[in-house]
Amino acid sequence: MPAEPPQKTRSFSLSIGQLTFGSFLLVLAAIATTSIASVVSIRQIDLTFAELQRLRSVGDLAEDIDRRMNELRLAARDFVTDPGTQSIQVGDAASALGELLKKTRLELAPEQQDMIDGVTVRLSTYRNGIERISALINRRAELIIGLPPLRERFDAAVAETPDPIISSTLFQAQSRIASALLARNPSAAEQAAHSMRALTIAEPKLRVAVDNYAEAIIALSVRERQIADIDREVLGSEGRLIQRVTELLREVSARRSRVLSRDLARTLARDKWQSILLGTAGVLVGLWAAMFVVRRTVRPLAAIAASIRALAGGKKDTSIPATDVSNEIGDIARAAEVFRRTLVEADAAREAAVHALAEQRLAEESYRKLFEGSVDGIYVTTPAGALLNANPALARMMGYGTPQDLIDGIGDVADQIYVHPQARAEYQRLMQRDGMVREFEYQVRARDGGVLWLSDSATVARDETGEIVRYEGTVRDITDQKRAEDAIAEGRRLLQQVIDTVPAVINVKDKQLRYVLMNRYMAGIFGIEPMDAIGRTTTDLMSRYGAEKTDENDKRVLEAGRELGFYEEEYKDSSGNMRQWLVNKLPLLNADGEIENIVTVALDIGERKRGELEMRKAKDAAEAALRNLRETQNSLIEAEKLAALGRLVAGVAHEVNNPVGISLTVASSLERKTALFAAEVARGDLKRSSLTEFLEASRDASSQLVANLNRAAELITSFKQVAADRNYSDQRTFDLGDLTEQVVMSLRPGLRKHNLTLTVDCQPNLTMNSYPGPYGQVLTNLFLNSVAHAFPDGKTGAVDIQVRESGKDNVEILFSDNGCGMSLDVRRRAFDPFFTTRRDQGGTGLGLHIVYSIVTNRLGGRLDLDSEPGGGTRIQIILPRVAPLEQAAE
Repeated sequence: MPAEPPQKTRSFSLSIGQLTFGSFLLVLAAIATTSIASVVSIRQIDLTFAELQRLRSVGDLAEDIDRRMNELRLAARDFVTDPGTQSIQVGDAASALGELLKKTRLELAPEQQDMIDGVTVRLSTYRNGIERISALINRRAELIIGLPPLRERFDAAVAETPDPIISSTLFQAQSRIASALLARNPSAAEQAAHSMRALTIAEPKLRVAVDNYAEAIIALSVRERQIADIDREVLGSEGRLIQRVTELLREVSARRSRVLSRDLARTLARDKWQSILLGTAGVLVGLWAAMFVVRRTVRPLAAIAASIRALAGGKKDTSIPATDVSNEIGDIARAAEVFRRTLVEADAAREAAVHALAEQRLAEESYRKLFEGSVDGIYVTTPAGALLNANPALARMMGYGTPQDLIDGIGDVADQIYVHPQARAEYQRLMQRDGMVREFEYQVRARDGGVLWLSDSATVARDETGEIVRYEGTVRDITDQKRAEDAIAEGRRLLQQVIDTVPAVINVKDKQLRYVLMNRYMAGIFGIEPMDAIGRTTTDLMSRYGAEKTDENDKRVLEAGRELGFYEEEYKDSSGNMRQWLVNKLPLLNADGEIENIVTVALDIGERKRGELEMRKAKDAAEAALRNLRETQNSLIEAEKLAALGRLVAGVAHEVNNPVGISLTVASSLERKTALFAAEVARGDLKRSSLTEFLEASRDASSQLVANLNRAAELITSFKQVAADRNYSDQRTFDLGDLTEQVVMSLRPGLRKHNLTLTVDCQPNLTMNSYPGPYGQVLTNLFLNSVAHAFPDGKTGAVDIQVRESGKDNVEILFSDNGCGMSLDVRRRAFDPFFTTRRDQGGTGLGLHIVYSIVTNRLGGRLDLDSEPGGGTRIQIILPRVAPLEQAAE
């Protein structure tokens, strides 16, 4: 679009400097006129303001006097009300106020100085009042110091008085005194003291103490009242008079200030209108000069600047105004026009260069992405073998971190890369002949020494003369593919070897049920070579020797599309023998999921069938023997239990025999003495001594009979409980310590003849819900086993039983002895059934086995055996407090 013609602007007769200087002179003249008028007005205002400042200082001095007087009054008030305040603070405040009055008098007019003299007189009177109050305060302090001892004597005398009414009345009066003093009410305190003195008190000591205390309170109240009177009459009135003087001083200054303020207001009003008129004239002159300069200079410059901004914003068709003006503005406009034309030409050249650069960058970016992002290796080499360029994939393939590392690390690809130099020669021959290679395979050596297979596709690059200057190509790592091919070939060979050596039938059929694979074992069954069976059916092969076999199972696999699972079948081999087989058939699927072949695997189970028949017969015989063995074992266990019970009965019988025999002897003796006593009574020869002797003998005999029969009853009761627990195995709740003591009581009779000591330590209150009979059987068997095996040849020893809690839900029983101990072999077999070291002495080998069976099955616990030769034996039993139901059911 063509540019618009430049705007026509009227030519200037003056330059920008001349216009600016003329406008400045006009404004300067207006400012000078206004300044002269302002100086005259300011002079008059300054005089009036100075007088106002003096009056203000007088007001400030009055305020300062008032403030100092307030400080003096506050210091005096503190001195009067607070006993701890020093009077020096009041003196300092009075001195400061006196100095201020002297200073103020010098700055006042004569009529105002009389006021200051009156304030000085009042201040002197104020000081005299302070001195009188100070004397009274000192006396009050002396009274306060003497008051505590009087109070103590008063309290002691009141506490000692026997009359409660007097005591209560005095304490109430004292409380009113204390409240009045705290409230600074001396009249109330004095009245309470007088009421205290007026009380009728008969006790002299209390009367003296009350009078002394009341007089001290009255004296203190009098001093307080005198201080208050002076404070009110002297300090208060004089302070108010001083304050009134300062107020009069402020009123005089205020009246004079109002007069001056009215004069100043009139002066300011006159000067204001004068300044407004002169200022308005100056502003109008300045505005006219500014408008003239703006119209002649700023507007054209603003138009030129707007055009330049439009150019900078991309509007290349914008015109530049004022190019025909002959002053400095015209020069600027013509320079801007030259800049516009240059900018238009430069933009056209820049757009062309940017477009070309963008196309070049796009091409380079596409090549770079292809080069660096390719999964295949890309290379550029010279015919001499120098590597010029490589992508990251090739560097990683060869074991280098970056392409530059690969380029720097390889000097000649023929010597350093190729495993076989003839492969490089063949590559160069093909490139020279055809100008390209496709899928050229060769082996190379990586950085770590490993050998890779590469597939190379490359082309040549020629110069202007047609000479080959470089090779450009891509390589693909086919090492895994080569290894897979080798593995497949090796697998096929090994598979054939394996199936030929496996002693089982292995074959593969197609969908027409013709053999495509057969191992040598199956070929031997049919009397044919494996290769001769390929392409033939089972019927074809078996008809050669007059046998047949159905293909129904193969058809089932084709219909169902899944394996049949193992089944048994039989048929004749080429020798006419009937063979039994365990067969499985399964389909082989192609890539589309359709059945392609059927695999058959069959194992010869003829020997197994015969072995199964023999094993079935042997099993029946073994089961019969096992039943007999279990019956024998149960009989032996019951016999062992009865034998243990018999030994228990024998021991209890022996133990019961002692108290019963003693009781029988005592009863016989008592019978004889009774007969003799009866004979004396019948004869009438009874004497008091004989009666006394008979009674003493009867008493002794009765005591012995009761003690021995109680002992026998305890033994019999314990035996009955143990016997009942062993005969009845019902689950019940019992105290483990009591049950253990009962079982041990039945075992103690056998200790004496064996020279053994039995120690029992049971933790109390161990309640269990279990089977007491089996538990007693365990302790009995452990004790009898220890007696029989731990102490040979009648050696002395000790057996220890400890029962204690083990956690929240279990109990622990420790059964130990200090006998001969067990060897490692004996310890390993101690709980085995029928194992004993005393078989020649009648041992059955079931004692500890019964213990193990009861603990682990019936009681639901566990046990641990620890023993060393010569170190005794220790058996730890852990039982649950509640026997498991499933264990009890067993």
